[in-house]
Order: sequence, then C-alpha cells, then structure tokens
Amino acid sequence: MYKCKDLKKRRQLALALRFDEEREKAPRVIAKGKGSIAKKIIEIAKEQNIPIREDPDLIETLSKLDLGDLIPAKLYPAVAELLAFIYRVNGSTGK
Repeated sequence: MYKCKDLKKRRQLALALRFDEEREKAPRVIAKGKGSIAKKIIEIAKEQNIPIREDPDLIETLSKLDLGDLIPAKLYPAVAELLAFIYRVNGSTGK
C-alpha cells in the first residue's frame, strides 16, 4: 500500500498492490484512487493491518497504471524496495 499527499492539488493518492508469487510473475495493482477513495483505501489497509508506506515519486508513477495491471519490469527495483519494507514490518510483528 502506498499513499502520499499531492501538495499541488492537496489530494491524497493511494494505491494497493498484491503479489502472489506462486501465480504471478509481478505485483498487481488491486486498488487505486485519490481524495475520498484514497482515504477509504488507507482506512481499509489500517483495519486489515496492511503496511503502509509513503513514496510520492513511486505512487505518481504507479498511479498511471490501470487496475489489474502487473507492475512493469522497469519498476521492479522500486517495488522490490517496497516488498523488502513489507517483509521487515511483517517480520517485526510476527506475521
């Protein structure tokens, strides 16, 4: 899950990824939105104890993808950093 504040528009952006390494070769965009939709995505993530990371540059790039899209190979390094963050958070919480 990513979120950031678009300072120019003063609207939040949020995007959620799913990665099922047994079935897919890359993470997939499963939710995205801005404003009230972004707030709802973030609220659901918090309720489900899904790690949230802020990265304005990456969300700006990822937000150009459509729902259901796999992350393109050129973004693998940036998304790998996200996955490492999630693994660290999950490891520290015992998940």
